[in-house]
Amino acid sequence: MKEPFDIDVAIARVRQAVRDFPPAALFALADEGHRSLFEQVVACILSVRTYDEVTLPTARRLFAAAPTPAAVAELPVSDLEELIHTVSFSEPKARQIHAVARATVDEHGGSLPCDRDTLMNFHGVGPKCAHLALGIACGQPWISVDVHVHRVTNRWGYVHTRTPGQTTAALEAKLPERYWIEINRLLVPFGKHICTGDRPHCSTCPLLSMCQQVGVTSHR
Repeated sequence: MKEPFDIDVAIARVRQAVRDFPPAALFALADEGHRSLFEQVVACILSVRTYDEVTLPTARRLFAAAPTPAAVAELPVSDLEELIHTVSFSEPKARQIHAVARATVDEHGGSLPCDRDTLMNFHGVGPKCAHLALGIACGQPWISVDVHVHRVTNRWGYVHTRTPGQTTAALEAKLPERYWIEINRLLVPFGKHICTGDRPHCSTCPLLSMCQQVGVTSHR
């Protein structure tokens, strides 16, 4: 028999479990000082379908070469693409980032407003990126659901959904708001290193006593 699932206990145990793992890319960049909303949006665009191990050095290279929206906007798109060539889909991402930089300078005086609708109007910025950037840069309570948050919360049995969009709605209805930003920071490393997609490390997981292990057919 499993213990009743207690989200407060679960979060505390996950915090402890991931303390020695590298943080997710956007949180790592924020810890390094790249906390502006523009930097966070750009980093999230870079991260789409790209591993953190590639996203991080690419973002650092870009911000070193062009540290402000104006500097990015002044770059030819071809130069911008060369700076970010290591990420997947670098050509369309270069155009997307250049458009965000141009709009930031021309329409917002060089600083993006902490407004979800503004971010969502940019091509290449969906709810996951908008929510994560607003949470990190602006401290706004939004839930950002990626593959790890979606998989882990369903595996726990905390939500029962089929898509990340459904998971976002379910968590907004259930998860205490104090965890809305932190859930992504915690579950990305937890999902990468412990509650993995293939053969999760259930035998050593600190949540085993309460996790429903939904969909787990083989584990370590």
